[in-house]
Amino acid sequence: MHTNRYVAYRSVNEFDPALDRHREEHTVDEVLQVRDLHKRFGRRHRAVQANAGVALTVAAGQVVGLLGHNGAGKSTLVNQVVGLLRPDSGQIVLAGADAVAHPEVARRLASVQAQANVPITGLSPRTAIELVGRIRGGNKTAVRARTAHLIEALDLTEWATTPAEKVSGGVARLTAFAMAAVVPGRLVVLDEPTNDVDPVRRRLLWRQIRALADAGAGVLLVTHNVREAERVVDRLVVLDRGRVLADDTPAALTQARSGSLTLEVDLGSVAPVWPEGLVPTDRGQNRATAAIGTDQAAAVVGWAAQALAAGQIERYALTPASLEDVYVEMVDETVQEGHAA
Repeated sequence: MHTNRYVAYRSVNEFDPALDRHREEHTVDEVLQVRDLHKRFGRRHRAVQANAGVALTVAAGQVVGLLGHNGAGKSTLVNQVVGLLRPDSGQIVLAGADAVAHPEVARRLASVQAQANVPITGLSPRTAIELVGRIRGGNKTAVRARTAHLIEALDLTEWATTPAEKVSGGVARLTAFAMAAVVPGRLVVLDEPTNDVDPVRRRLLWRQIRALADAGAGVLLVTHNVREAERVVDRLVVLDRGRVLADDTPAALTQARSGSLTLEVDLGSVAPVWPEGLVPTDRGQNRATAAIGTDQAAAVVGWAAQALAAGQIERYALTPASLEDVYVEMVDETVQEGHAA
């Protein structure tokens, strides 16, 4: 794998004057630097600020999650990073190259899995993956070996030679990932890579995403699936309304809520008698949740065990505050601030 990666990086970087002019100003580890990026669509009162002062970095060997709901500005940011859209102002440096001044260099230095699969009608997954590897300058023998590895690692062998129009959405999605990963750029951008992928192969996909970073690439993972992102990212950038709300490790982002736990209860046929001081914050017909302090954990577990034995509840779980909890709180705060303004 390390040999293949060297060939891939050398093929897109060698003899590139635009890259050489900027490389000395930046450390080798900084695959991507975005500074004070602004992008607006429309004019005057109809203008939409898609990105407003966005700043982030992605280092070699790192998976950085870009998290935000639909319309948060994620796709606009990605399109600027890979040279498909020009920012109004700000700086994008990709592997030492000025991606704003030289978008063609950015497109060579990055490999992308778009949110929508690339049409490969008439091709099999194996052929499509190998074709992209050769287009990106990979050695023929190395590309074939890398393609075979990805097909096996993602459990695609059964469909490797099936025409693309006859495979499922999940297989098509995994094929699209393999097309981006067969000869990875210095930066690998993955936009919702797990869409349509079944749970078993999703785990295989996460392993390969992690493997890309471990092999030296910088990975920018665009997602709105907080729970999945928490398992694989080294850092998480939370984007909302075009602005960065947070940029830190998952552990650091959840640290503020380290003293709280979430109780999840599946209700039984008999209404439970909740212990004193425990108030469900989200209660439906069959399920309820409540936030408790860590100092209440032992007492709550004792109550839940008794309620389970009495048939008042069917299941309970006590979990630490998740990244999803923190993310929802952040977005709710910005919504409330917007209403107040």
